[in-house]
Amino acid sequence: MPAINKAPGLTPAKLLFEQITQSDIELPVLEHQFHPPRRWRFDLAWPDTLAVEIEGGVFTNGRHTRGAGFLKDMEKYNQAAIDGWAVLRFTPQMVLDGSALE
Repeated sequence: MPAINKAPGLTPAKLLFEQITQSDIELPVLEHQFHPPRRWRFDLAWPDTLAVEIEGGVFTNGRHTRGAGFLKDMEKYNQAAIDGWAVLRFTPQMVLDGSALE
């Protein structure tokens, strides 16, 4: 699928959602809370089965690649796996160039 240009104010998760609306893929839920006690959310999810996380700041020492943020992400993703979730992880660039849907 060809990439969609990012509109001002459109987050990578919302952009991916827009790309999905133009495909044959069932629509996911945006900002799905999957672990109420911890208040964890997935960027997009097909409840109880598949989730998508967009990992920003990969090349700029962002939250997802610094020590504390990385450890918190590991805790979240490990709990998701224990709970039966499959989690796909993408960078914003993968959303922008369309490869997140390939």
